[in-house]
Amino acid sequence: MVTLDRRRPTAERRGGDPDALDVGVMKNPRRKKQRRRHIDPTTCERDYSDPEIEFMRAMDDYKRKSGRMFPTCSEVLEVVRDLGYFRLTDQQIDVLGLGDGDDEAVDAVEAVEADEFEDEEADV
Repeated sequence: MVTLDRRRPTAERRGGDPDALDVGVMKNPRRKKQRRRHIDPTTCERDYSDPEIEFMRAMDDYKRKSGRMFPTCSEVLEVVRDLGYFRLTDQQIDVLGLGDGDDEAVDAVEAVEADEFEDEEADV
């Protein structure tokens, strides 16, 4: 069995000069940049709608509570459900008269949500 040591001797690491000086590369280490921990949607160029801002805040709250900066798809779905969103069944879509993603469908859902909100306020 033959063992071959390919490492250079310590003196050769300094360019072959045993009297070479250590210049101390780490005398002035770089400062770490502080990571941005919170993204404020109001500072972005785009104007976000109220539901978008509500979702972003809910995601930010979830990330802070759980300590996970990159939630899984299941966790995102959990946040969406906690906001009150749900998938309608085919029968519910037919009853509400919603089509294939028409703008009218969105307006109809918003009208139903507004009616439910008014009913809740009337109960209070």
